[in-house]
Amino acid sequence: MTAISTPSDVAVPWRDTATAISSALAVDPDNGLSGSEAQVRLGRFGENRIREHPPVAAWRRFLGQFTDVLVLLLLAAAAISGTLWLIERESALPYEAMAILGIVLLNAVMSHVQQARAEEALRALRQMASPRATVIRNGVRRTIPSRLLVPGDIVLVEEGGTVPADARLIEASALQVAEAALTGESAPVSKNAEPIPQEVVLGDRRNMIFSGTSVTRGHAKAIVTATGMSSEMGRIAGMLEATPDEATPLQADLDRAGRLLGMVVVGIAAVIVVAVLSVSEVRGLPGLFDILLLGVALAVAAVPEGLPAVVTAVLALGVQRMAKRNAIVRRLAAVETLGSANVICSDKTGTLTRNEMTVRKVVTASGAMQFSGTGYSPQGSVEPEGTPDSEDALRAETFRALVAAGCANNAVLSEHGGRWSIGGDPTEGALIVAARKAGFGQAALESRFARIGEIPFSSERKMMSTIHADAERDGARVFTKGAADVLLQKCTHELVGEATRPLTRERRSEILLANEALAAQALRTLGVAFRTLDDGDTPPDERTETRLVFLGLVGMIDPPRAEAREAVARAKAAGIRTIMITGDHPGTAVVIARELGIAGDARAITGSEIENMSDKKLDRVVRKISVYARVDPAHKLRLVTALQRQGATVAMTGDGVNDAPALKAADIGIAMGITGTDVSRQAADFVLADDNFASIVAAVEEGRMIFSNIRKFLRYLLSSNVGEVMTMFFGVLLAGVIGLSDGGSGLVLPLLATQILWINLVTDGAPALALGIDPANGRAMMRPPRPRGEGMITPRMWAGIIFVGLVMATGTLMVLDASLPGGLIEGTGSTRYAQTMAFTTLTLFQLFNVFNARSDERSAFDGLFSNRWLWCAVALSVALHAAVIYTPFLQEAFSTVGLGPGDWLLCSTVASSVLWLREMEKAVLAQFGHRRGFDRHQ
Repeated sequence: MTAISTPSDVAVPWRDTATAISSALAVDPDNGLSGSEAQVRLGRFGENRIREHPPVAAWRRFLGQFTDVLVLLLLAAAAISGTLWLIERESALPYEAMAILGIVLLNAVMSHVQQARAEEALRALRQMASPRATVIRNGVRRTIPSRLLVPGDIVLVEEGGTVPADARLIEASALQVAEAALTGESAPVSKNAEPIPQEVVLGDRRNMIFSGTSVTRGHAKAIVTATGMSSEMGRIAGMLEATPDEATPLQADLDRAGRLLGMVVVGIAAVIVVAVLSVSEVRGLPGLFDILLLGVALAVAAVPEGLPAVVTAVLALGVQRMAKRNAIVRRLAAVETLGSANVICSDKTGTLTRNEMTVRKVVTASGAMQFSGTGYSPQGSVEPEGTPDSEDALRAETFRALVAAGCANNAVLSEHGGRWSIGGDPTEGALIVAARKAGFGQAALESRFARIGEIPFSSERKMMSTIHADAERDGARVFTKGAADVLLQKCTHELVGEATRPLTRERRSEILLANEALAAQALRTLGVAFRTLDDGDTPPDERTETRLVFLGLVGMIDPPRAEAREAVARAKAAGIRTIMITGDHPGTAVVIARELGIAGDARAITGSEIENMSDKKLDRVVRKISVYARVDPAHKLRLVTALQRQGATVAMTGDGVNDAPALKAADIGIAMGITGTDVSRQAADFVLADDNFASIVAAVEEGRMIFSNIRKFLRYLLSSNVGEVMTMFFGVLLAGVIGLSDGGSGLVLPLLATQILWINLVTDGAPALALGIDPANGRAMMRPPRPRGEGMITPRMWAGIIFVGLVMATGTLMVLDASLPGGLIEGTGSTRYAQTMAFTTLTLFQLFNVFNARSDERSAFDGLFSNRWLWCAVALSVALHAAVIYTPFLQEAFSTVGLGPGDWLLCSTVASSVLWLREMEKAVLAQFGHRRGFDRHQ
């Protein structure tokens, strides 16, 4: 046997003849490869499967949770705190280190469990595209696992099967292949074995069949030209590997926050050490330890220990809500980014449309009938278009046309679990559904018209005929459907009402014009006809398809989803632009785009036009054009990249293999769970279990609500922690002024490190989490998306955070001063009593502040009781704090004393000032026109 060519030698197999390809691949088309040669090639080319990355071990995934900057900062703080405890031993246990490590571990466990659940849900969706293949080896037809196919194998494909590898056709009989998953072409593509000398795009390679596509009609013999990663599916999978993973805006913001907090902690430690050394007399090693202890206390105050856990918890709760709305989340942090998307690039077939051909119109001699309903569900009405001269005649003609279309048909309509589906060709399925809408089904047709013969469809004849015995009349009937222009040439008469009339030249012209009008509406057209066979007619063959009676034209389309139209409108109202990117025909894309409201005077840009555009010109085009047709995966990547260069946050939706590279390159990739391919689901951030475009908009709303809630608890956590930092910082600097002194024996802190940590645990935990599940206020989809360059925390938010921090520090230090002898406000208490008062005041400050944090500009009293979990969290925090104040062993651990009713009244009155002062600030800003839209910063 001659040496096999390398794949590069047959890189353009559609150009050469099948004989030339067989010679290049050293195979006899009649006998196929020998078993030994197949084994040699399997060793050389590898198995016919998409390369998969080995799964990450569970322990590695768990350790990966500890690489976040903020988590590393917390671990460092825990290490310092634990070291100081080992030296000082001032408490029974290292409370600071234990608490910080506990929270970090909780965060890691939550993230790990959520990722594991998401991967498990995704594995449940995965299916093998083509597990077995029929080949000819050693001259014998046999079935083998498709992974064992090699270049040069002779494969046989039949109707209903899946193509196991890329192959060049040798023989094809009435072959049609559904390539929507690869090219976006909604209708099955007719195939033949003729060479194509010129360069053509993937969707126009009519003598090639591709891995993962399905055969809807006919059968064929082909020679495998590419397997595994060398196939078109593999090439796209390879593009995915070359596309880098991008951090979501939430991840980037949290990383920046972690780095900022790290620098703040270092800066605070440096400043406070210098300040204390300059204003206090440090006495030996114990004094230095006191300063280090102060640094740890300030570090604990500066770092929001609960932030990672609360972020993870809020996102996880959002994921659960989205799962109930049929959206499976693969990457937790991607939930927020979906809410900030301002462009959705959507494939047409199966995403914006149902990927179910539907008859829209039947045109006969007396007028036109319109069909409502979409998809394969046989629900819908059949009504005349306009006012026909004779509605009875029109209905009779439509009935006869649908009888012919339903009989010349091999598809089967079935219903399982409330979902209607078609077995066979989608076009034929649409005709059966139309017949059901008109009032008769397959059973009725088969009972009257028993099939006795068939002339199969061929791409040369462009028609199909079936012969039936009529149970109600003598003589056999021929029912024919096919391309309207070709079929019309076979007709001599036309049905008008219940009678037949000769077809005149003028009438033929009118029918062709009607066909063109349907095509202009992006409807795929078929003509239907019939004749009665005489007893002396020859056995069925192509000569039977003559002297036909023309019945009418059928116009059909893969219709938009009804819910997609509403979803596009909701997205538009929310400031989100929908862009259609499809491999389908430009005319079809434009019509669907108009129906969905994507573009009013839509113009489609084709893939060949994109190919010839520079990046600069493409940047200008994507600002205006929202419909792109006849594109391939490389074009989709360019479009997504061009949009991102314009500052857009891009969500890409799709279900086919051709969508996968753009799904990964986009800020958010959304794949379909039912019709989606395994490659696209692997690349996506979200998988829609119901393939419903409306679920995407629901997910956007959920993402916006989650982001709004993340801002709420960030506002709360940071303002509370700023208050703690300011209290500690100014308490030390002003210790002499406010009477905070131990008589010169050493440094006295306004609050102990354990007390600060307790405040963080009590107030940063349950209340922050309750803010994270604050109910939606109905305005999420009434505001524009967050600008791409806008950070998680805006300047307006920082102003409010600092203002609240100043109020907290001022009030806490005033209570501290009033509880101590000397200072600005004379008091009589001990240092431990004063620290307990300050401890209680700062805790209550933060619990009042939680209501402020629900919005930067909306009043805290707006929907005050809408979040019952928030009230429960506040009550729990007060109860826990009271336990620290009054439980003896906790008094020892946290250095507290019991307080009386008057003490609680003073602490509560001072702490409530943060609520009233913040309300006054909001009112002033609104009054003087500084309001920038509460929706953006709420």
